[in-house]
Amino acid sequence: MAEQHILAIDQGTTSSRAMIFSTSGDCVAMAQQEFQQIFPADGWVEHDPEEIWQSVYTVCRQVLQQAQAEHLEVVGIGITNQRETTVVWDRSSGKPIYNAIVWQDRRTADYCYELKAAGKTELVAGATGLLLDPYFSATKLYWILDNVAGARAKVEAGELAFGTIDSFILWRLTGGKTHATDATNASRTMLFNIHSQQWDHELLELFKIPPSLLPEVKDCSADFGLTEANLFAQQLPIAGIAGDQQAAAIGQACLQRGMIKSTYGTGCFVLLNTGKKAVRSGNSLLTTVAYRINGEVSYAIEGSIFVAGAAIQWLRDGIKLIASADEVEGLVGSIESNHGVYMVPAFTGLGAPHWDPHARGAISGLTRDTGIAEIVRATLESVVYQTYDLMAAMQRDSGVPIKELRVDGGMVANEWFLQFLADILDITVERPQVTETTALGVAYLAGLQLGLYSSLDDINNHWRRYKVFAPRLKESTRDGLLRGWENAVSRVLED
Repeated sequence: MAEQHILAIDQGTTSSRAMIFSTSGDCVAMAQQEFQQIFPADGWVEHDPEEIWQSVYTVCRQVLQQAQAEHLEVVGIGITNQRETTVVWDRSSGKPIYNAIVWQDRRTADYCYELKAAGKTELVAGATGLLLDPYFSATKLYWILDNVAGARAKVEAGELAFGTIDSFILWRLTGGKTHATDATNASRTMLFNIHSQQWDHELLELFKIPPSLLPEVKDCSADFGLTEANLFAQQLPIAGIAGDQQAAAIGQACLQRGMIKSTYGTGCFVLLNTGKKAVRSGNSLLTTVAYRINGEVSYAIEGSIFVAGAAIQWLRDGIKLIASADEVEGLVGSIESNHGVYMVPAFTGLGAPHWDPHARGAISGLTRDTGIAEIVRATLESVVYQTYDLMAAMQRDSGVPIKELRVDGGMVANEWFLQFLADILDITVERPQVTETTALGVAYLAGLQLGLYSSLDDINNHWRRYKVFAPRLKESTRDGLLRGWENAVSRVLED
């Protein structure tokens, strides 16, 4: 029998990609298309949902045509997506009533402050595991309904539908036959009770959201319907959906309690699997759904580093110390230490465990001997130190011993970075053979629903290690470096 394949749609913040995976986890075809970023006002970020849909449709057609030319059998689709980004559309026409409001958008910050002042923080955190913040979908949805002419009347008449990007793509793929999402995306809306696994009626009342607006919440591996007959050469079942960071954790086979992954892109997202227990953070980390399969929920603690790869981009584009990110590994390896130079990349404040939005970036320890190599090295090291702070907070929250870290994202091509990460964390760091873990994870989920994989254990057996980085730094040296970092951070925090 010919090997069967899954089409993974990876709809990200700046581009849409389609990838076809074999059951063994190899990517055999890929297409990518960028789309416009819209900034209508200070702190506002939007996308055109029609442009997103066209980019998804285009890349899917490209890879399916390639698969057909190579006589590859594609049997289903999985969708992974930028989380929290919010769309409202007309049920009869399928047309959005406003641009998608992106997860980065801060227009509802004042509304969030009002809710905090009204004592609603615990209501939100207790049900959803989230902070009361513009990041999540609820206040974006509230804004659309209150600011688009006629929206409230239409929603009361049952004429509108809400969804995160996965839901909108699913609606379009199925010709409006399926209005659904999965538990991971639902858990990021700030409307979903992660304990009861239902839309939370108190929160719907708080944000003035009629239940008729909401999608059905399904497992991550489920029957999400068939593609419309006129879209592709064949009708395909849509069988898996997960938000991008949860999909990456599944692609990394972080399927047991205590397993942890870190994705290093523009920012950094760390997910720690806490198993069947939804662990409440004491360090302002997020409690979220890792995945829901066969009705069984596994939870995670999630933390984010605002600036990871973006710090390297700043070196290149902002102050032009380097011409290309490819120069970084050679520069950092050209000196034996950071010579006391530390860079705190608090360009947009500091996240967990400091949570100081007013902190700003700084470089400390400069002398006449400081050169480009020291500043570049301090910048790269800052990503590792931030990871240490985040994982220390996770360790305190969960009580789960962390023994190894699985990594992915663009920065993990830098082996100096991964070795320093192992040294400072004092644990093993593992880089997988397939680093496109977000798309791979949702391919696994779709394959599980379609019977290509028998179980989560089967998926775990498909994960393949490429290289291991073991700690080799002396404890005294590590402690000295961390003390230097703590001192540098203390200089940028508000008193």
